[in-house]
Amino acid sequence: MPMSRRAVFLDRDGVLNEVVLRDAKPYPPANLSDLHVMPGAEECLADLKRLGFLLIVITNQPDVARGKQTKAAVEEMHSFLAGRLPIDETYVCYHDDADHCECRKPAPGLLLEAARKHGIELAESFMIGDRWRDVEAGQRAGCKTVFINNGYAEKQPQIPPTFEASSLRTAANWIIANASPAGT
Repeated sequence: MPMSRRAVFLDRDGVLNEVVLRDAKPYPPANLSDLHVMPGAEECLADLKRLGFLLIVITNQPDVARGKQTKAAVEEMHSFLAGRLPIDETYVCYHDDADHCECRKPAPGLLLEAARKHGIELAESFMIGDRWRDVEAGQRAGCKTVFINNGYAEKQPQIPPTFEASSLRTAANWIIANASPAGT
């Protein structure tokens, strides 16, 4: 395994697939038939992959702990996304806030676990997300952060992200323009 690899960590809902909006608040799709990949996601990820980035999904799925979703349904959606998008691996936290785990964003546990497993240099990596938890997890892990501002009616990042984007395409273009060359 190379000594220093780079990754783009990606939140799932609102970044790779569309969310279900209720009163301007985002919710995950309930099942595979409700899962709609973001337009252009395949091309954006392919562009990042060509630069040598590992593409790792980091997602909170607390509806499993809340009894509103099954782990099997979540895994079915992840399998579909992995078959359609050039994703290297998916890390999932199934806990809720009350569990006080190290893996639920904004905790950086899943990013740190992926970095250990894949030999990722976090300072040369990026976390793309559409919620404050994603930005904070990336910051706490030592990554550059990209916040896709989808205009949700909820808490915004307290510490400004490295870059604020309007879409995954804008986020990918900024990373492509600002990433140091591979192997430097």
